[in-house]
Amino acid sequence: MKIGILQAGHTPDDLIHKLGDYDVLYPNLLAGYGLDFQAYPVVDGVFPDAVTDCDGWLISGSRYGAYEDHPWIPKLEEFVRDIYADGRPLVGVCFGHQIIAQALGGKVEKYSGGWSVGYTEYDFDGHKVPLNAWHQDQVVKVPEGAEVIARTDFCENAALVYGDKIWSIQPHPEFTAEFLDGLMKGRGKGIVPDEIMAEASTKLDRPTASADIAAQMAAFFKKERTR
Repeated sequence: MKIGILQAGHTPDDLIHKLGDYDVLYPNLLAGYGLDFQAYPVVDGVFPDAVTDCDGWLISGSRYGAYEDHPWIPKLEEFVRDIYADGRPLVGVCFGHQIIAQALGGKVEKYSGGWSVGYTEYDFDGHKVPLNAWHQDQVVKVPEGAEVIARTDFCENAALVYGDKIWSIQPHPEFTAEFLDGLMKGRGKGIVPDEIMAEASTKLDRPTASADIAAQMAAFFKKERTR
């Protein structure tokens, strides 16, 4: 099964050389499930020709806001709607989670409550699922037809499912402790409050459920569906 990675951003240069860009992080996360990947850096204006180019799609994280004025964002929103209409499975992570919601009638904004960084326990139907977070923006209005499947007190709409067509999540299952540490040191300073990063640094050694989320993603991609 061929999965197209719609890269909405790039990891910091120092981390790209050491740990890879998003076109490396997601294949690493989903290794072992028989999936093939092709990356399209939409943030640089490189888009697939059609939704039929791949069997499924994944939208990455990004340093940009879904509501920001960049020429590639409306084009990506249109591509999201095309995927949704076609029925091929679509997964979104962080910015991907947000841009999908925005494209389908939801609302994203910079959360007045500030940042969520590092080890965070998400409530998936009563089950605590620890994952690494890195965001201030949030989905504050859920699109019609989407169901909330995970939340925290800080982030009410932390994961959404749109029937058997779309599965999206706010945290970053692809972020390892090493990657998160590098992100805080390389991109966080001057953007994320020091006290939030200091607290996150104390929890870097805590295990997350990234492998479980990867299994859910892979199962969603491979689920039998009729278009």
